[in-house]
Amino acid sequence: MFEDVFGLPAHPLIVHTAVIFIPLLAVGAVVFGVVPRVRPQLGWAVALLSVVAPIAAFAAKASGEAFIDRNFGGEVPEGPLGAKLDEHMSYANPLLYSTIALGVSTLLLVYSSLRLGKVATAILTVITVVLAVAAGFYAVRSGHTGAVAVWS
Repeated sequence: MFEDVFGLPAHPLIVHTAVIFIPLLAVGAVVFGVVPRVRPQLGWAVALLSVVAPIAAFAAKASGEAFIDRNFGGEVPEGPLGAKLDEHMSYANPLLYSTIALGVSTLLLVYSSLRLGKVATAILTVITVVLAVAAGFYAVRSGHTGAVAVWS
């Protein structure tokens, strides 16, 4: 399923959804938490991104694994390319887990802003900001190391 799209390797295509939606979720969640006056306009968007971004992260990871299986028989090659691929792949799980955590935290934040008090919302805002920084960091590192592996 994650191996190819119209005969092309899926990973280079699918990864762009993660590159778009994870930073959008991170920024949107932080703005939603920190700027209360935009919550009515932004709530639906961050709630949607809270679901889409983790799916995009999972699809990017799964398509990357399929890419390695397809092109290298499931084993990372030796040498400089293998080292670059190993570094790139080392960010897959942290990116996926931090994005899932950010999605859950953001959904709880949206719910809290509608149903719970200011204290719960403030606590969830702090948690969400920390998770947004983590997910953003891993998205940038994963994207950068992937680009280095491809273009150098």
